[in-house]
Amino acid sequence: MLSRKRKLFYYKLFSLFSVVRGYNILIIVIAQYLAAKFILAPNKGFMEVAFDGHLFALIFASAVAIAAGYIINNFYDAEKDLINRPKKSMLDRLVSQRTKIMAYFTLNFISAVIASFVSLNAVIFFSAYIFGIWFYSHKMKKIPLLGNLTSAMLVITPFFAVFIYYGNLSSVIFVHATFLFLLILIREFIKDLENIKGDLAQNYKTIPVIYGEKVSKGFITLFAAIAIFVTIFLTSQYDLGYMRFYFYGSILLLLISIFILHKATSKSHYLILHNILKFAIVAGVFSIPLLNIEAILNKINTVL
Repeated sequence: MLSRKRKLFYYKLFSLFSVVRGYNILIIVIAQYLAAKFILAPNKGFMEVAFDGHLFALIFASAVAIAAGYIINNFYDAEKDLINRPKKSMLDRLVSQRTKIMAYFTLNFISAVIASFVSLNAVIFFSAYIFGIWFYSHKMKKIPLLGNLTSAMLVITPFFAVFIYYGNLSSVIFVHATFLFLLILIREFIKDLENIKGDLAQNYKTIPVIYGEKVSKGFITLFAAIAIFVTIFLTSQYDLGYMRFYFYGSILLLLISIFILHKATSKSHYLILHNILKFAIVAGVFSIPLLNIEAILNKINTVL
């Protein structure tokens, strides 16, 4: 039997994992490695990519910086989360605010140190990224639309460190990144609808709070339509291999989401939409190996 003290330690450890959203970070790490192998450096062997020390340092620095970002975001949103997600919030509160701040600064320092093993430019990149996360959590997230755009951009920013590392900035990568950005942006809009009660109580100036749910649904529909257009462009202009079936499925999911959105009247409906978007993003990550590597190599060689 575990002692009371040891149980409390494990509860706090689980609480910290909940605060930093370790499952999200794991997905991002997997996505970075898969993108490196199958999109950015398809001509390199799996082991060559997996054991690239500099790539590992960039991805590890990204993971640590993202963990710190979740901590500072949780710190500023503590009161709002108590209303929107009371059960998760009670778990998160097992770790004190003081401990969270100490962990935040420690993780940011570790991220910068790890980046220094790659280059000075990497240190500057992650320092700017860390500042961007803090500025978003402290100021930007309360600004309607701009806060949503900034949040979505911060999610995909770690991928640009890997893009720059490989020096591969072909058009197909930007189109893929645009599609991912749009999915994340739509999810951010849905989260605002899902969390409207807490946002109202804490005076967060989100689109649903200021302009109402109808206008917010209009924004989501607009960006979903743009995402569908980007998907059609991607599948018609590039040879994606079997991954094209993922994009066909994404169009279907977006159409279903638009239908559910305009019927939605409660938080549970918005939670369903949130999970649909999360599924689409995660499915996209694990569909990367289905890409046509030969076609990507030919495209890269054409650009070069």
